[in-house]
Amino acid sequence: MLNRPKTTVILAMTADGKIADFQRNAARFGSQTDKNHLEKQIALVDGVLFGGGTLNAYGTTLTIKNPDLLASRKQQNKPSQPVHIVISASGRIEPNLRFFSQPVPRWLITTQKGAKNQQSDFEKLLIFSSDQTAKINLSEAFTTLKKLGLNHLAILGGGELVAACLAENLIDELWLTICPLILGGKNALTPVEGMGFLSEQAKRLQLLSVEKIEQEIFLHYRLTSPQKFIIL
Repeated sequence: MLNRPKTTVILAMTADGKIADFQRNAARFGSQTDKNHLEKQIALVDGVLFGGGTLNAYGTTLTIKNPDLLASRKQQNKPSQPVHIVISASGRIEPNLRFFSQPVPRWLITTQKGAKNQQSDFEKLLIFSSDQTAKINLSEAFTTLKKLGLNHLAILGGGELVAACLAENLIDELWLTICPLILGGKNALTPVEGMGFLSEQAKRLQLLSVEKIEQEIFLHYRLTSPQKFIIL
């Protein structure tokens, strides 16, 4: 049994693999079908994670409004909304975002320094670093979230957070929606940012399902054990 929550990444991207344009504006190119899909996936989890940059860009989070999804959570003795958890090493979150008036539990994962910087309305502050580092210990954070009763998490971005979690082998599944547009741009964000992985370190995926709905394609993957490349 995992000592951390099961974790699923849920992202929409363009046909050329971008999640934002070259100015890094909030991407809202997914259809209503994709939004419904995202709401359905959020309804399955105990906690939703996203980076501080993602929150500052969008200003809000997606809440569960579908009556059937709310009823299903109630039948499972779950709260109507999962915990929405912001991960920010700096702790600098704009305090006037609409996010802070939405009807969701709000937690912040940050560093010692970030805790001193933050001025926003979070119900729980979780610190996972020593005084000597500005980096969040993600493995420790995920272990603690499990202890706090969060058995299934969804990560909604951004690419730096996804990259960091992949590097620590903290991700189990991915849902990727491919949307019918091209943004281009070498500075446009992708689902996985960071330094990247060498070929022999690549994260391998198993395709669980693929579905085409109108002009969008919904891909569901599972992370698999590392496999060595065979050089011929």
